[in-house]
Amino acid sequence: MREIIRFLGIVMVLQGISGTIDQLATQPVFGLFLNLFNRLVVNRLDFLAGYEIFANLILAALGGALVIAARRA
Repeated sequence: MREIIRFLGIVMVLQGISGTIDQLATQPVFGLFLNLFNRLVVNRLDFLAGYEIFANLILAALGGALVIAARRA
């Protein structure tokens, strides 16, 4: 179970970083998978308008916390 949680945390970190890069410039590598959060969640929520970079960075931070929590458990 810890490995699944750690894997999800790593995916969240990668999606958060990739989404941030996509907001600053275009992301040509693995854009469909890594920008899933950025394109499906962030762009559809009106209250995140103007805060897309922060939302992606928070996703990366939460993913990092998930990886650390899975490692300690």
